[in-house]
Amino acid sequence: MKKSYLALGSNMGDKKRYLYDAIQMLNHHEEITITTLSSLYETTPWGYVDQDIFMNLVVEIETSLTALELLDVCQSIENELGRVREFKWGPRVIDVDILLYDNQAIESKRLTVPHPYITERDFVMIPLAEINPQLIVKDKTAQQWAQQFDKSALKIISKV
Repeated sequence: MKKSYLALGSNMGDKKRYLYDAIQMLNHHEEITITTLSSLYETTPWGYVDQDIFMNLVVEIETSLTALELLDVCQSIENELGRVREFKWGPRVIDVDILLYDNQAIESKRLTVPHPYITERDFVMIPLAEINPQLIVKDKTAQQWAQQFDKSALKIISKV
């Protein structure tokens, strides 16, 4: 089994419902087991900022899928829940991104792991540090990366 970390986010419609549904779809996949969930955070948009606030969380999973197979599952969940990609970093009902996959570095047309913006995003590093503070991400621990951000910018909503 491979350990992977996924970031989930939503900023349209019933955000909690979309996140809950995505979590359920991941957990019901026969080759994926969710082992840990972060708290649910309310966050400001990143990249394209003229849009509604997001709800974000990070999940730790174990999977027998390859990284590309896992990407296919993530994109299938997004499609099934109605995600439409109008423009980069635009509003979305659901986003399921692979952050890390089994300590591997992957660079392909379809997938880059670690996620290219992982250490730049408070809504990724703070929840990641919450569930695994000692996890090494680009030569630092998740906790060290998280300390670079203003934690008051993220509002904890609840555990999902």
